[in-house]
Amino acid sequence: MKIGFVGLGQMGHGMAANLIKAGHEVTLYNRTRDKAIGLDAPIAATPGQAAAGKEVLFTMLAHDAALEAVLHGPEGAMAHLPTGAVHVSCSTISVATAEALTLSHSQARQKFVSAPVFGRPDAAAAAKLFIAAAGAPDDIARVQPLFDVLGQRSFVLGEQPSLANLVKLSGNFLIASVIESLGEALALVAKGGVDKRAYLDLLTSTLFNAPVYKTYGGLIVEQAFEPAGFAAPLGQKDIRLVLAAAEALNVPLPLASLLRDRFLTLLAQGGEHLDWSAIGQLPAKDSGQ
Repeated sequence: MKIGFVGLGQMGHGMAANLIKAGHEVTLYNRTRDKAIGLDAPIAATPGQAAAGKEVLFTMLAHDAALEAVLHGPEGAMAHLPTGAVHVSCSTISVATAEALTLSHSQARQKFVSAPVFGRPDAAAAAKLFIAAAGAPDDIARVQPLFDVLGQRSFVLGEQPSLANLVKLSGNFLIASVIESLGEALALVAKGGVDKRAYLDLLTSTLFNAPVYKTYGGLIVEQAFEPAGFAAPLGQKDIRLVLAAAEALNVPLPLASLLRDRFLTLLAQGGEHLDWSAIGQLPAKDSGQ
């Protein structure tokens, strides 16, 4: 399949590599060309060149503004993506932006599928992502073989693409909630004299035997916040977006409001370069450890 892939950060690099490895004809674009190092595929000079003549365009970008920047304008991807081609957005973006892109692609006679992913960079490289997808059934069926290359399972959540973005934001809210609660529990037992590693082993060997507790508990215990697999400013962005989605639906999220402040605290203390799991170290600091 002829594919354009825009966005070669920690997640996009591994995803593009797997599409190339599967034998697809992939053209790459990234704002900084050196991010394409190690990928055996042509590199376009503009997003429009990456999209021209393609059946499918993948985008994997950090936030709404970055996605809109590569899509719009005379050298943007939308101006060059063929009629009937499918844009698959894997970025964690706002519900409102997904709704706007659904409309603008329809007006351009292009197809749009939202397919944000769950998984860290190692999962992207190993093709072990979980994909939350939404869009027209025919469009989903068309790109399903590509999802099978990228992840271990995909979930179709409805025909309205923005539903996938709502689910992704809710999932990141849950992950951040686990990080905060783990940090608080670890701070409590550590100050009381319990070994944090022994405590985490107890948790993850019994009632909390789940990847999210193992992964993030390990990062907090080992203080392994660099290099960031998912940078703290992106975590703050996702909590801001889930609060915006909740406000639009009149759904109070008191815990998300707390998490917003936790991320702002981390950023105010110079944590921009750290993994988002670094909010899990704040309870220990608050308790004088």
